[in-house]
Amino acid sequence: MSLQLKKFLTFVKIEHTLFSLPLIYSGAFLAAKDPPSLTQLTLILTAAIGARTAALALNRIIDREIDRRNPRTSVRELPSGRMNVREASSVLAIGIAIYLISAASLSVFCLILSPLPLVIFTVYPYMKRFTVLAHFGAGLGLAMAPLGGWFAIQQSTENLLPGALLSLFTLFWVTGFDIIYSTLDELFDREQNLFSFVSRYGRTTALRISAFLHAAAFIVLALLFAVYIKAAAALPFLLLSGFLLYLEHKKAEDVELAFFKINAALGFVILGMVVAGVYFP
Repeated sequence: MSLQLKKFLTFVKIEHTLFSLPLIYSGAFLAAKDPPSLTQLTLILTAAIGARTAALALNRIIDREIDRRNPRTSVRELPSGRMNVREASSVLAIGIAIYLISAASLSVFCLILSPLPLVIFTVYPYMKRFTVLAHFGAGLGLAMAPLGGWFAIQQSTENLLPGALLSLFTLFWVTGFDIIYSTLDELFDREQNLFSFVSRYGRTTALRISAFLHAAAFIVLALLFAVYIKAAAALPFLLLSGFLLYLEHKKAEDVELAFFKINAALGFVILGMVVAGVYFP
């Protein structure tokens, strides 16, 4: 692998697509009466990669000065000088282009809606400068994933409630795990007057809020199961999702395990629940 390609993949954290991709496909399969075509699945994949690339590039560009002051993030490409703003902006432009072309190829309806996530991706990084609700900005950004998959198939806002419930689950889930992730920067955020539940209210209270949000996420997921999925084959996936949400808090001290590994697994469990519910009723 060339050094340039490795630098690019590290910059955009391509592996973080594991969080969003299962949710996008969950929304698509939930909306589909028949299995999506290979073309649709491919365009959904490229749209997800483009959007994720744009989101990470925006975050890194906007936060580069904060990242430079933070010992944990000072080794990232922009603050360390391994990448300049022009290169990062090129990555951003490529990500946006891939995303918009994919959305347009899916439908005009998807193209019309496509700027909305980009607006959220742009506003979210600034939120930590003035509100603890920044965690909800992260949640809202990823909550667009299942809705994106839903609209890619449904092509309208009709009968949106199942997709909206999946999106609401994602909002609560991601907001909760973003609070856990922020524990890594508790002291830095407090020193720099940055807003997070951890820096403002302390670790114990923040983790309680995170647990409450994850309990709410499971309730929403259970409602989606009870009202729309109803399949016995999907029940084990629902129960496993509840266990993983519990485990995420049990292992909150190990952020690498809780944030990256458990969350990546949970996304695929949700996809398994949807697929089992739709195709094995």
